Amino acid sequence: MILAQQFPTRGFDKYYSIIRLGGSKWARSRVLRVYRQMKLCRRRKHKRRIPARVKEPLQKQLAADHSYSMDFMSDALVSGRKLRILKIMDDCTRESLAVWCDYSITGEKVTQILQEVIRERNAKPLQIRVDNGPEFTSNAFTTWCNEQSILIKYIQPGRPMQNAYIERLNRSYREDVLDAYLLESLEEARIASDEWQYQYNHLLPHDSLNKLTPVMMRNSLPAAIHLKHMIEQDQQTPDQLQNTQSYILNE
Repeated sequence: MILAQQFPTRGFDKYYSIIRLGGSKWARSRVLRVYRQMKLCRRRKHKRRIPARVKEPLQKQLAADHSYSMDFMSDALVSGRKLRILKIMDDCTRESLAVWCDYSITGEKVTQILQEVIRERNAKPLQIRVDNGPEFTSNAFTTWCNEQSILIKYIQPGRPMQNAYIERLNRSYREDVLDAYLLESLEEARIASDEWQYQYNHLLPHDSLNKLTPVMMRNSLPAAIHLKHMIEQDQQTPDQLQNTQSYILNE
């Protein structure tokens, strides 16, 4: 027990080696039996294995609601309690579609927020670019995307620049909200985020959009592009999703 208190992160093999160095001649099986009876066993943590991801360059999107990007941010309230912030954006118009703050956000909650975005915009994306976080690799999220025929574009681990659109949005949000205010409650964080999202979408021009705001960019897109995208959403199958972006760009 003394060893377990002194070295709480070590396991049985290390404890037994220390006992032997101390001169005790107890059999290993005897020490192991006592170790288990005292319930000192620690669960071995295995590194989560991530499948190999293919590097795919960012492509300029010509249709709204064709490709979304999502990412998480972390911060803390004045009290020290941790916050998680989910960000969703449209890659074509650069619109911020959702900024959801909570103490914890699961894969199920991510799908609920996405469903709300889809209802509000009356259109669903053909693909979503995300990192390899547990919320985006969870069964709840991957199953929902498969049912909705939405392709998940995972970036390579440790390569946030492959999701550059949302990373730029994160920077603006951190500078304008997280670094600008001392947030005392979850409700305060949500109100500040909603106000920021409205200003970002309606009032701030973007150099990458030829000095247009995201809402102005969306309204400037030809109606034919919107109609074509809606038709393709109804006809799309999972096997065709990989080729959809190239098809639209070549039109």
